[in-house]
Amino acid sequence: MLKIINTVFMNFLLQLKQRNPLLYWFGWFNMLVGLACMGGMFIDDIQLLGVNRWLKPMKFYLSVGLTVWTMGWLLYYLSKTKKIKQYSWLIVFTMFFENGLILLQAFRDTTSHFNIKTPADILIFNFMGIFILIFTITCILICISFFRQKRFYIPASYVWGIRLGLIFFILFSLEGGVMLGMMKHTVGAADGTPGIPLLNWSRQYGDLRIAHFLGIHSLQLLPLAGYILKSKLQVIIAAAVYFIAVVFVFVLALRGISLFS
Repeated sequence: MLKIINTVFMNFLLQLKQRNPLLYWFGWFNMLVGLACMGGMFIDDIQLLGVNRWLKPMKFYLSVGLTVWTMGWLLYYLSKTKKIKQYSWLIVFTMFFENGLILLQAFRDTTSHFNIKTPADILIFNFMGIFILIFTITCILICISFFRQKRFYIPASYVWGIRLGLIFFILFSLEGGVMLGMMKHTVGAADGTPGIPLLNWSRQYGDLRIAHFLGIHSLQLLPLAGYILKSKLQVIIAAAVYFIAVVFVFVLALRGISLFS
């Protein structure tokens, strides 16, 4: 089984390198920095909000690396080469600086998100907001391109898996606005309560990061469902079920209920 997974993964990377070399290499950059942060957790015991200071940059770099690779794969299906290059460079530009600022704050022994303790922290947090806004607009433009393009050389179920995956990715990225309005991600307590291993989602209170995580990774799950399923209707039904499940998790978090209590 592991041999099959390894073969599929290697084939994916080989094809991705041909489809979009820029996002292929940028994805590797994020993955390697994420792994370096993971290594940092074993040699550095400085804590921020109850967890190792390298945990957050590790999660963001690995997640962005996966997102970048996914975007590189999906953009291949658009017919306008110029737009693909523009979208790819915007993804690289915004995510390089977004994650770089998160890493900078870890080096400074302080938090990145919702941090307005000092003028420097305010400036960094504002720049993070600008970069993520540009990235979100880029994703919206990519989604529009997939709806405007009428002719694809892939099954309709796969096309709709991509379209719905992009829509969900954007919607649950915007959930970050809810956390921004609260200036925290924990409902019912301050950030920093005990969490589950690695992901650090709260074991005692509502945590808005869970729905955010599940929603943004629909970018991988729904295109995969579209590739596997036989019809557009099946993909729409699967997407609807997934959407309801993620919204349910979001509502639980808003009510301060932990999935792990």
